[in-house]
Amino acid sequence: MRRSSVWRVLVTVSLLLALAWWFDLRGVAARLVAMRLGWVALALGLSVMQVAALAWRWRFTAHRLHVALSFPEAWREYYLSIFLNQVLPGGIMGDVSRAWRQARARAGTESDGAGGPAARAVIFERLSAQAVMTTVALVSLLVLPAAVGRTSGTLVFVSVAAATVIVVTILIWVRRQSFAESPTGRVLAELARAHLSPSVFAVQLSSGLLIVGTYLATYVAAARAVGVETPLLVILPLVAPVLMTMLIPVTVAGWGLRESAAALLWGAVGLTAADGVTVSVAYGLIVLVGSLPGAAVLASGRRG
Repeated sequence: MRRSSVWRVLVTVSLLLALAWWFDLRGVAARLVAMRLGWVALALGLSVMQVAALAWRWRFTAHRLHVALSFPEAWREYYLSIFLNQVLPGGIMGDVSRAWRQARARAGTESDGAGGPAARAVIFERLSAQAVMTTVALVSLLVLPAAVGRTSGTLVFVSVAAATVIVVTILIWVRRQSFAESPTGRVLAELARAHLSPSVFAVQLSSGLLIVGTYLATYVAAARAVGVETPLLVILPLVAPVLMTMLIPVTVAGWGLRESAAALLWGAVGLTAADGVTVSVAYGLIVLVGSLPGAAVLASGRRG
């Protein structure tokens, strides 16, 4: 295992152990065991719709770059990508694998190589997703004081700090997407073709809002599953900033970091920090279970 992966595992374990020491672990575990199955089923149903929408948007983006990609292939590859993101350190290895597999499948064509259109379709699709989620997260932080009816200095400080972390994280994430193997002009032209014409932008934006909506709804369903009845208008502004922490590639699938952010934000707005941790853990477990079709795709690929 690479040294960076070992460090990410260690950071994940350390954060989870610290949370277990700080909060009532038995209480959290009891609430997780007693999750309401109806809400869990709703969250898992939302995950199916979410993956279908993600696969459709990827296929749409790929076709804008003249890369043939069927919906069944996109659906299978996306499930595999999500599963790998859940079980491998860093949280992006599934996307890296998806880009590599697409470029490899089209070796010998203009898509040959990591910088070809097939790989860039994956990168562009992820950039679109993160742009919408980042916007929602920043807007959430702006409206958070009004939503919870508090304007304390602590909440303002936490909101500004969280916004700064989100912006820095996105800048780092974008910088890690390497376009070096292709001429800049061609990449920019493809980016414009995939996102910036009026009709295409409308499709990308609407699909992005739909997908972000499924993330928010899944998190709220996880909250209801563990008995957290915080009003919808209060809990919604908390969700996107918490989920954005999962992009910081220092843990496995955001575990530990996501729960720490939830505890901080819940506490800052006057809610119970333990509720934030419990909801975040429930969300992580639901997402992991929802990604298991990707394990079946991986197993079938190995058999093949």
